[in-house]
Amino acid sequence: MNDCIFCKIVKGEIPSNKVYEDEKVLAFLDIGPVNKGHALVIPKEHYVNIYDIPENLLKNVIAAVKKVSKAVKKGVNADGINLNMSNDPSAGQVVMHFHMHVIPRFKNDNLKLWPQSKYKEGEAEEVKKKIKENL
Repeated sequence: MNDCIFCKIVKGEIPSNKVYEDEKVLAFLDIGPVNKGHALVIPKEHYVNIYDIPENLLKNVIAAVKKVSKAVKKGVNADGINLNMSNDPSAGQVVMHFHMHVIPRFKNDNLKLWPQSKYKEGEAEEVKKKIKENL
């Protein structure tokens, strides 16, 4: 993926503020942070999203997310951490390279969670059935 910005960061073609790196995973500060300390954790190999990353590599990424989350929380004295991943443009994915956001949260940062809704009578059972049929 020659035009992938995250692949260029991995190759060192674009500078980044690296906070963690191992053989398979890289983490760096987001250039448009929600809060200071907002980091992105990516596999060094190019995979578009959750659907195509191999499970063994996903385990490495999640282990790195845990390390980075602890370091971000302590490093910026955050009250909590949000983990976020968008898959597909309709879900908000902008860079088509698997990445997870580690977002430090503070008691008075004025960020809100997305709105929630409720299932209609019998609807949850129907949705559950459709999901289970596709596992």
